[in-house]
Amino acid sequence: MKKAIFIMLLTGTTLLAFMGFLNRGSAGVNVNVGISVPPPPPLVIPAPPPMFVIPRTYVYFAPEVDVDVFYYQGYWYRPHHGHWYRSKTYNGKWVYLSPKSVPRAVVNVPPDFRHVPSGHRHIPYQDVRKNWKTWEKNKHWEKHGGKEWHGEAKRNHDRPDPDRGRGRHGD
Repeated sequence: MKKAIFIMLLTGTTLLAFMGFLNRGSAGVNVNVGISVPPPPPLVIPAPPPMFVIPRTYVYFAPEVDVDVFYYQGYWYRPHHGHWYRSKTYNGKWVYLSPKSVPRAVVNVPPDFRHVPSGHRHIPYQDVRKNWKTWEKNKHWEKHGGKEWHGEAKRNHDRPDPDRGRGRHGD
């Protein structure tokens, strides 16, 4: 009888111990580190700005705006204090972009992009907004962009940039 009680106690203890291992509680840790990048100062443009296409790119800029602001593939891009921001509208809410998210074409505009070649004409913003995708798909500026679009030599801004996304545009 003592042997039967001993076996029952041993079995019960083993079962309880085994069940304890199966019902272990789970512990979780959630750590969030937020680095806040303040937005740039508001950009107030009273009317849709006339645009120019930067030669050998499909990046557009507004020459009458005092800060560097670019239009590319349906979005506006703006460098400010080493950071990049994007907006859906020229007066819109500017949202921070990580350096990897800034399109290479925008980061690599030539430093002299504000020098508009003679013969270049303003393009109404509404035309750019409506046609940018078709113009890029059909290579519009290669056909109608003038002599600065042609030639064999690659300009420095056509090469990959190791400092991509750092906002080198006079911000």
